[in-house]
Amino acid sequence: MAEITRRVATDVGGTFTDLVAFETAADGTMRIITAKSDTTPPDFETGVLNVLAKGGIDPSEVDFLAHGTTVVINALTERKGVKVGLITTEGFRDTLEIARGNRPDFFNLHYEKPEPFVPRHLRAEVPGRMTYMGEERAALDLSGVAAILDGFRAEGVQAVAISLLHSYANTAHEEALLAEVARLWPEVSVVASHQITREWREYERSNTAVLSAYVQPVAARYLGKLDDGLKAQGFTKSPYIMQSNCGVDSLAATSAVPITMVESGPASGFWGAAELGKLIGEPDILALDIGGTTAKCSLVEGGEVRIMTDYWIERSRKSAGYPIMVPVVDLVEIGNGGGSIAWVDDFGKLHVGPQSAGAVPGPAAYGKGGTEATTTDANLWLGRINRDYFCGGEVEADIASAEKALSAVGEKLGVSTDEAARGIIRIANNNMVNALKLVSLNRGHDTRDFTLLAFGGGGAMHGVALGQELQVKKVVVPAAASVFSAWGMMMSDLRRDYFVTQLADLTEGAGALIEGVFAEAEAKARATFAEEGVDPGRVTFLRYGKFRYQNQEHTTEVLIEGEVTDGKLDRIAEDFHAAYEREYTYRLSAPVEMVGIHLVARAEVGKLTMKPEELTDAPASDALKGQRDVDYALEGTHEADIYDGEKLLPGMSFTGPAIIEDSGSTVVIHPGNRVSIDAYRNIHIEIGEQRS
Repeated sequence: MAEITRRVATDVGGTFTDLVAFETAADGTMRIITAKSDTTPPDFETGVLNVLAKGGIDPSEVDFLAHGTTVVINALTERKGVKVGLITTEGFRDTLEIARGNRPDFFNLHYEKPEPFVPRHLRAEVPGRMTYMGEERAALDLSGVAAILDGFRAEGVQAVAISLLHSYANTAHEEALLAEVARLWPEVSVVASHQITREWREYERSNTAVLSAYVQPVAARYLGKLDDGLKAQGFTKSPYIMQSNCGVDSLAATSAVPITMVESGPASGFWGAAELGKLIGEPDILALDIGGTTAKCSLVEGGEVRIMTDYWIERSRKSAGYPIMVPVVDLVEIGNGGGSIAWVDDFGKLHVGPQSAGAVPGPAAYGKGGTEATTTDANLWLGRINRDYFCGGEVEADIASAEKALSAVGEKLGVSTDEAARGIIRIANNNMVNALKLVSLNRGHDTRDFTLLAFGGGGAMHGVALGQELQVKKVVVPAAASVFSAWGMMMSDLRRDYFVTQLADLTEGAGALIEGVFAEAEAKARATFAEEGVDPGRVTFLRYGKFRYQNQEHTTEVLIEGEVTDGKLDRIAEDFHAAYEREYTYRLSAPVEMVGIHLVARAEVGKLTMKPEELTDAPASDALKGQRDVDYALEGTHEADIYDGEKLLPGMSFTGPAIIEDSGSTVVIHPGNRVSIDAYRNIHIEIGEQRS
């Protein structure tokens, strides 16, 4: 029997835990296995083991396993972390409390800032001071640390966060304090801000250290139980953990600083979108991931996903939220998914989301006790979802409950059940269009130059309608769209992002200074990878600079190619002007300064290589399974051809109206859409010429 290489990815979502496995034989032939099972909070590792069993995967035969999880973001939003103590520089105990003056509810005179994760009595100070240039202004005094830790013990503190002033410029004081805490209290979980980020902004850096400490024991326990569970079933290696920066990292590194996987689930999907775009010759992608609870979108330009560190959780129109200064894929997330609840406000206006029916009780059609209408119920009622093949045939659709829930919405609006369902779809689509505009049009990008890649359980259901509204080039639904985020992990490299604050005017002599900062970061990256057994020769780098006009507050990131010299400074400045103008519509004749660097270090660790299949001459009618009436909301009701997605072969093509069904997703093809299946079994949907 030919030797088989097995690569597996699992992704824990809010509703389901997904699996994608690739079995590749020595002759290059490949078998793809997908599976879904219920997510099992709080013991998320159980859901992972369940989905492996459901997919028929024996962990002892797995060569590479990547894992993404919502455990960190869940622990933060549900306040299920541990009690944290913070040690900071003398005089800066209240940085967390002062926070920022970015009051979103501006005219609310009774506005209260979000409560800090560490109350004041658990925030301690130590004497000693660094300047913003990294010079020691006052020596660090560790004499009071023992008493501080005694107080923490008495209060039941389980994790310690360290954030000292200007440690981004010089880490010596934080390193000394970290060593002292480890010496005096070796059992406690402890993290220092410089271990996470070397960027300035004291409040953001302090809060990041605190939140990392808050989830560290929870994440370490979870990852440890997952590792133990896999090893008990014969897995001989260590799993790689998906990060928020679109790369994977080792289990040990992630356990030490778990805050880096705060958005690991969405990141894998968007990285998958970038990699698939390269594969099919579409480097500019609008990526849309619609799950059961939320819809997330991001923009991929030139095959690269945009990474940022200005990330906030729980930010809303009424709350400033909490900053987390770690590299996170630049995304917009809204509370619109398959389980999003439709409701009518006191003024008779229809809304969809952000509340969700979740997995339990779920949409009314699940028959698990749900009584409120959701997007899924509306799609089912309008014939877009097959009532006889609901959830891939695993669930018998409760049509009566769905009708009752939709009728209740209709009665409040004074319209029929059909009209209520159409309204729910249109409102949900409108919400998602607005989110897509935030990552594209609002940043100076013309959506007509992009391909919309729609995935997740609900992406294919709404993708064409959104693509038509935005006038994109075309819509692509990837093969195994419902578990695409797990597929994205298979395409991810071992990746670490290094951010270092370094002010420099773009004047003579700056080239050597900037090159020195990059060289130091690259040396550190190679050394870190080498410690984990990665050949330094396999490590590749991408260099970005963070620039601004002098005296501005925030920065614009610019790709820098090759060695930085004084002779390249004018070119770098022009690249900044162009990037700034595209995003803000103007440029200034002011001097440009660099604020810091962003270095991306990557190394390949079992990345999947996709091979195209031969195109067939067989007609698409070979995959036809029938017809049914489908209500397209805006285009009216049409008799649509129903295709079995698993029987569609590369090279097949047809025209809508149509529906493509497989066990994980439903693709809604609108009237006049032209559909073709590529060599990788992705579905390409041409929505017509859009340019005038």
